[in-house]
Amino acid sequence: MKITVTSNEKKAGVSQSTVSRVINNYPYIREETRQKVLKTIEEMGFTPDEVARSLNKRKTATIGLIVGDISNSFFAETAKIIISEARKRGFDVILSDTDHEKENLKKSIDMLVGKRVEGIIIGSVERTEEEVERLYHSQTPVVLYNTRTDESPCDYFVLDNKKGAGIAMNYLFQKQHQRIGFVSPSAKYSTLHERMEGYRQALLEKGIPYDPEIVYNKPLEAEEIKKYLTSILSMPAPVTAVFAASDQIAVTLLEHCKRMNISVPEELAVIGFDDIHLSSNPFIDLTTISQKHQVMSLSAVERLIELIQAKEKAPRHVQEIMEPELIERSTT
Repeated sequence: MKITVTSNEKKAGVSQSTVSRVINNYPYIREETRQKVLKTIEEMGFTPDEVARSLNKRKTATIGLIVGDISNSFFAETAKIIISEARKRGFDVILSDTDHEKENLKKSIDMLVGKRVEGIIIGSVERTEEEVERLYHSQTPVVLYNTRTDESPCDYFVLDNKKGAGIAMNYLFQKQHQRIGFVSPSAKYSTLHERMEGYRQALLEKGIPYDPEIVYNKPLEAEEIKKYLTSILSMPAPVTAVFAASDQIAVTLLEHCKRMNISVPEELAVIGFDDIHLSSNPFIDLTTISQKHQVMSLSAVERLIELIQAKEKAPRHVQEIMEPELIERSTT
């Protein structure tokens, strides 16, 4: 079946014209063929109206959005911005959550290409990701935001994460903190890797040795976090501040501090990174580095639509690195 809205063009073994006749209820179509076409359309998640519209226009007015974890406030907030802006511009959005699994990223890309989206925005990829390069070279318009691969051929909008980490660290130094811990579950993403690099660079410039004993780089499991907090506060030279690689991590640390009766910021200062909406809640009031995710999200939508409309005459690459900003609140 040669449907222009799917990559499985021969799945039902009939021509595009036959598909069109079935969708438009033409007579003289064998019932077996009709059922085969309708079944294929159903399996691919389309309605007959969507297929008919695509057959006529060769467009779906749909874009894909792939995020790492929709339960993460950063992705939830940016997804809402992207969906809202895309709708204003006449595009529907199909959202896919990879749960930070490489295999799920491949499945998400294949699914979206199969539904013939006109372009894809991706908010979470590892530093080395062949699937993103494959997608780019397939001529499908693709834009990354928040993250990028080490040698990304794609357009992207990211923050200067290393600089942002330096701002966070220098702010803590100015607050007279010398023993500063760092918490990040992984360095396989450009965002977390660059924030770690910024942490180490700031220590180096201050002449403070890097101490792996006060760096947490494991999954955020409750018992492990408790052990970490207990350890860094009971050292001969205790840690007095912790730099969390994201606000989501910082909020988790604050929760455990509360449960363990650790006073913030008197016993332990905490600074995050992202400036998600939750961070400004007066019960949390987290000092953080703003990632300007609204500007980043809007820019990604605008650029993707520009690429879609430009087609083979796509304008030059746009790979923008945005400036971070310190947001001072009460946790420091």
